[in-house]
This record gives sequence, C-alpha cells and structure tokens, in this order.
Amino acid sequence: MIWYPYQQMKTMNEPYEIVDAEGVYLYTKGGKKMIDSISSWWSTIHGYKHPVLTEAIVTQAEKFSHVMLGGLTHEPVKRLADKLEKWLPGDLDYCFFSDSGSVAVEVALKMALQYHVNKGDKERIGILSLTNSYHGDTFKAMEAGDDEDYHFVLEAFGENDNVVHIPTEIDALEAAFSRYHASLNSFIVEPLLQGAGGMLMYDISFLQRARELCDKYDVLLIFDEVATGFGRTGNRFVADLVQPDILILGKALTGGYIGHAATVTNHKVYDAFYSDDPDKALMHGPTFMGNPLACSVALKSIELFEKEDYMSRIARITEIMHREMDGFTDPRIKEIRIMGGCICIEVKDSRDLKGFREFAYEHGVFNRPFLSYMYAMVPYVITEEQLVHVLEVMKKWFD
Repeated sequence: MIWYPYQQMKTMNEPYEIVDAEGVYLYTKGGKKMIDSISSWWSTIHGYKHPVLTEAIVTQAEKFSHVMLGGLTHEPVKRLADKLEKWLPGDLDYCFFSDSGSVAVEVALKMALQYHVNKGDKERIGILSLTNSYHGDTFKAMEAGDDEDYHFVLEAFGENDNVVHIPTEIDALEAAFSRYHASLNSFIVEPLLQGAGGMLMYDISFLQRARELCDKYDVLLIFDEVATGFGRTGNRFVADLVQPDILILGKALTGGYIGHAATVTNHKVYDAFYSDDPDKALMHGPTFMGNPLACSVALKSIELFEKEDYMSRIARITEIMHREMDGFTDPRIKEIRIMGGCICIEVKDSRDLKGFREFAYEHGVFNRPFLSYMYAMVPYVITEEQLVHVLEVMKKWFD
C-alpha cells in the first residue's frame, strides 16, 4: 500500500490517477484533462513530455543509467558542473550533487558547520533562519525550518536553542546578529519568496543587509533556491541580485523530470575543505549524486531555459496575473500576492478553501491548496488562454 505525503491516510481524499501527461495537461484514468497549475510541486517548468528532455534521458539510458561518483566520474556530471560554474553568478563554482532538495539543504548546513570547524572554531553551532521558513522534511532541514504544520514532530525534542528564527524585518535581522553573531555558522533563507510558509514575499533590501552582516561577522549566507530558482521570483536566481556563499538548487534543475539537486559553494567555503588533512574533507556521499540521467536532462533543461528566453515568458506570466487579478476582491480574501511565476490568494479562514481541489478538478484544473492558501505556480510553457482559465477558476470559487 502506498503511504502518501502530507496526508492523514485514514481520512484522505482519493488521489487522481494519472495515465498520461503532455504540455501543461494531466490526463486522469477517468478521462479528465486538467491543467497542472502547480507544476508538480513547482518543478515541471517545461511541462510534460517535452521531446528534447525525453530524448536526453533516453540517449543517456542507452549508455548507462547510473554510476557512483565514489572513485568514478562521467561526462554528464562534468558537463553539468562546468555549465553551472559558468552560468551561476560570481564565484559560485563548486557543485556538490545530491538526489533531493532536502538532502541538498542538509549538505549545506553540514558544510556551514564544518567550514568553521575546519578553521578551528567549534563554538559556531547556531543557525539563523526565517520565521515561517521551510527547507525540507529531513531532521536538520526541519530544525532550520519554522513551520509547525509540517514539523510538529520536533516537539518531542523540545525547543532547539541553536536555531533562531526571525521575521523578514531589517531591525530583527540586525538585532539577531548583534546578539548571536559569535555563535552563528550560517543564515539560511528562502530568498524573496517563502513557499510552504504561505507564499510570503519580502523585499530584496533585507537580503542586501543580510549579506553585509554575514560578511562582517563571518557567517555563511545560504540561499535555498530549490523553489525560487530558475525564474520563479521573476529573477533567474535571487543569487543574481545578492550572492550567497552557498546556493541550493533542486526541483526545476532537471525540469522536474528526475529528482536531483545541487549545493553550490563559493571559493571561500571550498577552500576551507581543500587540504592535505583528511579530517577536513566533506564526508558526505548520496548514492545517486550526479546521476547521469539527471545530469543529462538538467543540461537540456538549462539549454531550453536560455534558448527560448524563459525570463521573457515569466515576465509575461506576471503581467497576465496582474491584469486578471489586480482589483479582484472578496470579503473572505485576506490578500492576493503575485511575484514572478507565482500567485497566492490567502483567505482569512482555511475553511473557505474546503472543496476547492474538487471544484478545480471539475473545471479542468489541478490545484492543491493548503491551510489558508490557494496558489498557482504554473509551467512556463503555459499559453495566455490556459493561464487565464486557471485564474478564472480561482476567481470563480469565490462567486
């Protein structure tokens, strides 16, 4: 029996069984055709069954599907590392690959701690993070996060004094650094857009000030761009605006075709591990890191992103969202937020979204609201007509 995610198995709704998918559409066993308005958890930016991406996987599979990176290497992983080194801003040049965003977060937090240990400082065991943050469901990622709806299991361990959460306010940021800087090894953020915390959006000035304070106190700045990367905020990466010491990529890295992630560091971080001393090595190694199928499809995904000018597509998606949603009101709505390829309608009472999943399904849209948030993060290949239909279904719910 399948144990499904984020569900009480006893009371869950029956999931829709998918038998085919193409472009922005999912096709169910019951013959329903629906637009995937959340891009399979924000990852399938090119839509489904893209011939270029499919060919990349098939071509590589005919050679070999996987070899370990322990003592071995291969062309796809070398090419992807080279591409990211050239493509990412500044000196974010060193790629450690893993098989999921959560694991990539674990790697980043481990790197940040060991960075200071390798420099002779074992006292910096603290992490600064944001209120309402989410960084994954593995244990250290849960500790860094701040979302009781996902991580209430940590109550069994009691409050962790080594993790401090602050709101996205510069005064709170400065106060935290003033008080805790000597014990902090890192500050981890979802830059500009906090996903599972409720599609919360904040200003770049907060990150600019964070960069200054991290530089001043030798605290590593970590950007978790698993969800925000590849254009979702309207920026290619938020790291293009403010450069972190460690950048975490996942989800859209492979166009949503295969699970894969990367933890990318700058020279300062890498150099703290580069030594004749074996104790300074990063002792971490996921089995499927650098999987050649994933690397091959990631390379083609990036190629499509560049060649087909996805940043212009995203700007057009943002424009249509504003055109269709600006001025839309309802007494049940608390706020409508739009950023890049994301729209969120936050309601005042979560009960006002009960039944929306089924309503959207009947109107040809797959959507999965959570808590008080109805949102869409559409594939970038969506047409204007398809996007307008998604937005009309969201508005129609409030009729």
